[in-house]
Amino acid sequence: MIRSLVTGGAGFIGSHLVRHLLATGHHDDQVVALDDLSGGFIQNLPRDPRLHFVEGSIVDNRLVDGLFDKHRFDHVYHLAAYAAEGLSHFIRRFNYTNNVIGSVNLINASIMHDVKCFVFTSSIAVYGEGQSPMLETMTPRPEDPYGVAKFAIEMDLQAAGRLHGLNHVIFRPHNVYGEYQNIGDKYRNVVGIFMNQILEGRPLSIFGDGTQQRAFSYVGDIVSPMVRCTSMPGTFGQIYNIGADQPYSVNALAQAVISVMDIDSHPIVHLDPRDEVHVAYSDHSKVRQTFGQSAVTPLGVGLEKMARWVRESGSRQSQEFSNIEVPRNLPASWVRTDQQAVKPIAPAAIQSPVSVSSNLAID
Repeated sequence: MIRSLVTGGAGFIGSHLVRHLLATGHHDDQVVALDDLSGGFIQNLPRDPRLHFVEGSIVDNRLVDGLFDKHRFDHVYHLAAYAAEGLSHFIRRFNYTNNVIGSVNLINASIMHDVKCFVFTSSIAVYGEGQSPMLETMTPRPEDPYGVAKFAIEMDLQAAGRLHGLNHVIFRPHNVYGEYQNIGDKYRNVVGIFMNQILEGRPLSIFGDGTQQRAFSYVGDIVSPMVRCTSMPGTFGQIYNIGADQPYSVNALAQAVISVMDIDSHPIVHLDPRDEVHVAYSDHSKVRQTFGQSAVTPLGVGLEKMARWVRESGSRQSQEFSNIEVPRNLPASWVRTDQQAVKPIAPAAIQSPVSVSSNLAID
């Protein structure tokens, strides 16, 4: 029996990884999905007796330690993060608390409980500007606090490997889209933002002139190597870029989304540019050499899959981020409009896990 922990397990990529673990695992394997539901949804998770859902935050070290004591995990897949790159400039304390301190809680527990492999979802945000196509051999120069946080944990894992023997594998995905994405989040995931705006009859909003380029990665293409690596000792201690190869401008993406949403045209509004890397895409030679050549979902095909799910699920409204720490130079479209917006859970307010659904096993 293999016991796995997936943090951010009810979130976008996390729920896909949970499904892959259950689909490829043995009948007696156990998966614990930990999520504070700040951006994830329990409806993203399948009904399976091998799956146990825990509502809680990785920032709560007592909760984390208790889960490790109880389940004695073999593998940890760490995907929980507040992954809004642009917003991270204005929420530094929140960013580092959730993305660094929370990760350190998991690393400490993994060392103390002799976890066999720790899989960390980092980001190409660690590279910074002017390094496309991005190679794992390049020196990271992150330009936003989110990228700084991700790179800090990469370095911490390397230190934990050297001193404590913690086996780990680091993946750097980028611009992932697909089913179960939180399309109501206005701060991140441009594909979901565009589709939600179309459903609500609002114009597509693009920062700047829309010539910034990204390679958009379909979620179904990235989870298999993340699962397989735990049984491949040759991957331990390695870093892998993972995702799509072909960059597209945001303008081109907007037109592609309009097309798959079955409308002839849709208004687009260009907002003031924000502080972001203009061109960002990575090289994936290393991951292909290690895990083999796998099919890459073309952008149009992946968008069609996501659009079908979006039309079935409908539009979504998420809570606005109300505790901006540094409002200076905040993009106008991110200024809070809902005066009743709820603040994200502060570390001191985190409670013990609670039962939220009868469809899953709840710890």
